Amino acid sequence: MPIQTIGILSPGDMGQAIAAVLNQHGLKTIAALNDRSERTRQLAAAANIQDVGSLTQLVIESDVVLSVLVPAAATQAAQQVAEAIGNVGKPILYVDCNAIAPQKVISIGQLIESVGGTFVDGSIIGPPPRVPNRTRLYTSGKQANQLLQLRDHGLDVRVIGDEIGQASGLKMSYAALTKGLTAISTELL
Repeated sequence: MPIQTIGILSPGDMGQAIAAVLNQHGLKTIAALNDRSERTRQLAAAANIQDVGSLTQLVIESDVVLSVLVPAAATQAAQQVAEAIGNVGKPILYVDCNAIAPQKVISIGQLIESVGGTFVDGSIIGPPPRVPNRTRLYTSGKQANQLLQLRDHGLDVRVIGDEIGQASGLKMSYAALTKGLTAISTELL
């Protein structure tokens, strides 16, 4: 399936930067900005993200939805998107790129797939992708290869396996290592 339109949940600092890269490289990005803050609307406008209003409209217009938001909101956002997928009947690809535990990612994947969507586990490592080759999107799952198309549109996507939870596990290990080394270094000082 060729990817042309990507729904962004949510266009905060990371989501907005990802959308800006994709827009600069020829893809269309959209967001559901009903009931969103003025800051989020400004970030979306700055990245040329088109506002489609509702999550239902986002599902209708998207080929892929990238969930890039605070970890505490990942499950609720997935539930809302799953409801929209079920109502619309469109089997979109949902990519959870949040820093959450592999077990939570597996349950979100089951939720999305139970309504006819397809699911990929994603892990963003690095800062918002404003500088080329400093940020990577590691992915896992049976459909992860579909996201390799995004390499042609400015994102460094790496598939690390077929199992949901592998990409999230990598993110948790990376975070534990970097934060652990920082804590140890601080203690040594």
